[in-house]
Amino acid sequence: FLFPSSISRTMASFLFKSAGVALGATYVEKLYGPKDPENLFGATTVLLIGTGLWSVLHGMKVGKARSKYMELATKDGEEDVEDRYALPNLYVQGISKHARAFNAIQRSHQHIFETFPQLALSAMVGALNF
Repeated sequence: FLFPSSISRTMASFLFKSAGVALGATYVEKLYGPKDPENLFGATTVLLIGTGLWSVLHGMKVGKARSKYMELATKDGEEDVEDRYALPNLYVQGISKHARAFNAIQRSHQHIFETFPQLALSAMVGALNF
């Protein structure tokens, strides 16, 4: 498998947490949401603001991961740790297990920004259409 097992567990944990949040939000919407679909136009704003906040929170997770894997790489005796892991580098150069683990977390954060325009456009078209 391409990733270490710790990353696979992290991804599986993320998927389960995301599914739990989605199911919980659906349940809350059924209980407290408007019964008339015409009144859901404001949900688009909530969705877009929520996605923005989520990306900020995920960015904080990337910052913690940067510190964590920089420390682990230093303990393992990797060379040029500060130059490779410190900002302004988005990704860590190298193929060590710590570099790959950090790059996977950074890549997931970058993916948010790559898909946000499609999400925003779809949400706005859906809000105008329905």
